Amino acid sequence: MGTNLLGLTLLWRKLNAINAANVESESNENCVDFVKLMGRYSGFIAMYATLASRDVDCCLIPESPFNLEGEGGLLGFIEKRLKEHGHMVIVLAEGAGQDLMSKSMETSTLKDASAYMIWTVPSNASDNVYCTLLAQSVVHGAMAGYTGYTSGLVNGRQTYIPYYTYGTDLTVD
Repeated sequence: MGTNLLGLTLLWRKLNAINAANVESESNENCVDFVKLMGRYSGFIAMYATLASRDVDCCLIPESPFNLEGEGGLLGFIEKRLKEHGHMVIVLAEGAGQDLMSKSMETSTLKDASAYMIWTVPSNASDNVYCTLLAQSVVHGAMAGYTGYTSGLVNGRQTYIPYYTYGTDLTVD
């Protein structure tokens, strides 16, 4: 098992949301559809979903700051894209553009609609196998006396990952 099968299901569900947004944007004149995906501090989910889809015109992630106006600004790009093609799909990680929000808006939260599509469907066979392997690995680690760890695949091998290292290298370069 060299790939994260649960991640493939996650990506597949995100692609369904992007495809739905694309159909809607193509069906309406000068329509811009936004698909907000998980990723408050890291946009790797949005980035991989964008790369996997051929329908995304712009991907906004927290690691790449952007301007709304001016040369190279988002609004100018949207205007140009709408003139050329009449529709547009923008994928954004939930943390993208946080520096552009006012203090009063920072307290409001928007829900990731595509996340509900993930959690409201039954898991597939690959998810079941992968989760069984994770559960068995965690039980073996606990029986061996390990604490403060999670289990996962690293370079295709089942490993114990200490909590203090978990999630430290999830940024996009």
